[in-house]
Amino acid sequence: MTARGIIVGAPRSGSGKTTLTMALLAALRRRGLAVRAAKSGPDYIDPAFHAAASGAPVPNLDSWAMPPPLLAHLAADVASGADLLVIESAMGLFDGVAAPPGRSGAAADLAAGLQLPVLLLLDVSGQSQTAAAVARGFATHHRAVRIAGVVLNRVGSDRHRTGVSAAIAAIGLPVLGALPRDPALTLPERHLGLVQAAEQADLPALLARLADMAEQHLDLDAILAAAAPVAHPPPAAWASLRPPGQRIALASDAAFSFAYAHLLAGWRAAGAEVVPFSPLADQPPPEGCDACWLPGGYPELHAGALAAAGHFRAGLAAFAQTRPVHGECGGFMALGAGLVDAAGQHHAMAGLLGHTTSFAKRRMNLGYREATLRADSPIGPAGAVVRGHEFHYASMADPGPDAPLADLTDAAGTPLPPSGGQRGRVSGTFFHAIAPAGRP
Repeated sequence: MTARGIIVGAPRSGSGKTTLTMALLAALRRRGLAVRAAKSGPDYIDPAFHAAASGAPVPNLDSWAMPPPLLAHLAADVASGADLLVIESAMGLFDGVAAPPGRSGAAADLAAGLQLPVLLLLDVSGQSQTAAAVARGFATHHRAVRIAGVVLNRVGSDRHRTGVSAAIAAIGLPVLGALPRDPALTLPERHLGLVQAAEQADLPALLARLADMAEQHLDLDAILAAAAPVAHPPPAAWASLRPPGQRIALASDAAFSFAYAHLLAGWRAAGAEVVPFSPLADQPPPEGCDACWLPGGYPELHAGALAAAGHFRAGLAAFAQTRPVHGECGGFMALGAGLVDAAGQHHAMAGLLGHTTSFAKRRMNLGYREATLRADSPIGPAGAVVRGHEFHYASMADPGPDAPLADLTDAAGTPLPPSGGQRGRVSGTFFHAIAPAGRP
């Protein structure tokens, strides 16, 4: 089976890309098609919604953090055996960082590099024929980025839809759907983005409503026809991060849920076994594992439960005596001496590193990171260069006495303060590792 692919893009965040992507996946899956999804950029919340709609794991495709051969390999891998691959853009279609061509992190890099067409979603609330000027700009902005069609969102009336559609059709772009304003289909948010898919008790009902909406308001046959074949490149010369062990204990529950799908798939492809456990259920890392990974999530929302999880904390400390333990973002917070929640209450954490983090005064930290590791750790050997992403509202109330794990720069190459901590076999950072750095 040769899968076809299409990218859902828009002028900005908040246009409704996630809702449209979920609607497409749910409706086509209901028809019996094998659908798969991917997310452009480092976002780790949207993929869980895509996974619920498609019934399969969802990788991230990030042109800044991932070398082009790895991107092509991951796209072909996720599309394998599928009828349609839908890639949701992050932010606006052309939004990225200043970088060499094809390495900006923008979804437009994927459209050009993978030669996949774009389904352009336009929020037309508050405008009419002007939407055609926006669509024309997108269609002509980059010669290697092809706009296959337009979907209108937040349409106010039949008259509104007719006026906008006629103006866009006049510039030679097909309008492949028009979605009405419907607050009931808005996904709830919190400080890192959407509330997680696992917390949505009515997610199956929402997916059914989205499938109904797609059947009624989208030309699904035309969207399928607009998709292009996903290329199958030769085996990638670049791999994902190496597995930190043969059997990897992975913290996995409502407090620790931000593990990149491509990372776990890469470990398994290399022969490693991933064994999940739940710190919130007071479970220690499983016996027989030779490395422990604490991913990001929302430990600040469960700080009291984690502080009271004596079996988890004792088991983690015993594990770290002989085997490596690594924490990313939320996992890094949980490895520290303490965590201060938004109400100002201090909670004791694992104490395997010496820092204390705080949400008492929220401060957003956001951006790409390139890390040069100062010491061996589960994300690579000393001297390795790894690209990743940082997104959190925690601040460092007390940095503690531990040696930093990595020297950082941002996407522009500007040096940042050293990051993370390392003590014995325990390491952690605020940034999420995505892939070994490749040549620009």
